Amino acid sequence: MRIARRSSMITMGFLALILGGGGAVIGHEVTSVGPALGLVPAAVVLGVGLRRPWRRWRVAKTDLSSAFSRWLRRQVPLYARLDEAGRTRFKRDVQFALDEYSFEGIQGVTVTDPLRLSVASSIAVLLHGRPSWELPGSRSVLFYPERFDETYHENITASYDGMAHQQGPIILTVAAVRQSWADPGDGNNVVLHELAHLFDFDNEGADGVPSLVDPGSAPDWQALVRDEMRRIEQGRSLLRPYAAEAPSEFFAVAVEHFFEQPGPMARRHDELFRALVAFFRIDPRTGAVGDAAVEAAAEPEAT
Repeated sequence: MRIARRSSMITMGFLALILGGGGAVIGHEVTSVGPALGLVPAAVVLGVGLRRPWRRWRVAKTDLSSAFSRWLRRQVPLYARLDEAGRTRFKRDVQFALDEYSFEGIQGVTVTDPLRLSVASSIAVLLHGRPSWELPGSRSVLFYPERFDETYHENITASYDGMAHQQGPIILTVAAVRQSWADPGDGNNVVLHELAHLFDFDNEGADGVPSLVDPGSAPDWQALVRDEMRRIEQGRSLLRPYAAEAPSEFFAVAVEHFFEQPGPMARRHDELFRALVAFFRIDPRTGAVGDAAVEAAAEPEAT
């Protein structure tokens, strides 16, 4: 996550220039204010466009509390594998998420720091290898006390621990959030699972092809998914059976295992592992990012 994206700043500058120039021409021709009228639309565009970068810059100037840093070291294996610069950027991303996302407890749930950190650190994990990306979708998180059904009500048959929406909030149960980072090597992380679904939403809903993947690579990804789902059905996969329910669920479950069990996934599902390294631009085994991560994933793992 960047304080400001270069492309956005360039677009905003051009827009301010165009609107400001238009306002200056109009002011010169038809008002007594003159060309100074162009300053109004330019100032509005710059004010709106710079709001988030300015706020992020202020957040980045502060330090994550020592208690929060200890939580990251204890609960998030990827954080411990990063070098000093990587940890600094990771903590900054956690701060951005804590500042920009809203966290609300439903039906009496008290939103605690560990609950907020569990979500914020998951966002930082998913974006660490892609600092120019922003997590798609909603920035609202709701914590439910118990499992819920399709109507968001609790009952004895409810089975949902989490749910992500293309436009609406991210819904998570307290127990599932607590468990997600309690044993970060078990391949079961509901927070990562639901956030991964946000990468899968496009204009036609979730189809198992991440919306940010290169369109030219989509057919290869779909073929890989079909092969991997067949392995799951045959009981020959590291991924749990739920991944075979649908391509969208396959991607979300694969993301869980990728970040929580990168070593076993690299050994047993090398093609899938390499595809996820290429997508997220990170090797969770070492914390390497960018080209170094892609190159490391292409090499056979030492036995």
